[in-house]
Parts: sequence; C-alpha cells; structure tokens
Amino acid sequence: MVNPGSSAQPPPVTASTLSWKRCAGCGGKIADRFLLYAMDSYWHSRCLKCSCCQAQLGEIGTSCYTKSGMILCRNDYIRLFGNSGACSACGQSIPASELVMRAQGNVYHLKCFTCSTCRNRLVPGDRFHYINGSLFCEHDRPTALINGHLNSLQSNPLLPDQK
Repeated sequence: MVNPGSSAQPPPVTASTLSWKRCAGCGGKIADRFLLYAMDSYWHSRCLKCSCCQAQLGEIGTSCYTKSGMILCRNDYIRLFGNSGACSACGQSIPASELVMRAQGNVYHLKCFTCSTCRNRLVPGDRFHYINGSLFCEHDRPTALINGHLNSLQSNPLLPDQK
C-alpha cells in the first residue's frame, strides 16, 4: 500500500529481516505473513486503519491517503477534503501536498481562488461571497446583494487549507 503521489518503494523484506520490523501503528513486532508499507513505515494489516471509519485499509484497496496527521480511506478523504483532486476554476489536478482554498465543497489552487469580476486573488483573511458558483471579493459583490435580493449568498472569511 503506497500513498498516492509517493514514489517511495518499500525496502526489500526477507525472512531474516522480517522478525525485527516494528508496526508503526501498535509498535509491536511484525511476524505476520502479510504486512503493509505506507507512509515510509511497515504496518500489521490489522493496524493500518482509516482515522474516520476505522476500516482496515489493506482490505478495502491498494491506496491510502494522509493529511493533517490522519490516515484515510478514499471515501473519507473525499468527504473531508473535496469532491475531486481537480481545481474547480481551472480543472487541473491538485497534488495532495498542495495548499488549497475551498468554497461550498469546491476546491481551488491558491492562484485560482480569485474574484470573478476583478480577478484579484483572494487571500486568507479576505471576505468573499460565493454566489451561484462564482466567487466575488467584498468590493465586487453584485449590487443586488447589497439590497438583499440574493438569497444564495455565502459570506466567508478565507482560511487556507492543506489538501
């Protein structure tokens, strides 16, 4: 089991070296017939679990996701960190290690999180409005919004997020 985007291959394990491998989950010796390699560590198959749903990751797939100190199955990663690995503005993929901005469940590259009108980049601390799938800075919000005619407003202070 290898993290997506990781090119690290596990060091070879032989019968003579297996007895001293320690599980990153429980710290116990790994003497099992099967073991997993994820996040540059070895794991008992029973110990590599999703931090959210506790599913044993070796039983549900060949990849796991890590973020913010959590180990996640694919479903929980998507639930917590976005519908896809693609930027909602440009459609390009976003590497798992890259910082992102989000609005209404959509994920954006930092450089793509811009006002629809003036194209200025919105940065942490800025207030923005998310209306019908478009982002607006405080200055460029639609005038109907000022008069209270738009109900689909989401006004948010910006906080960066690491994908």
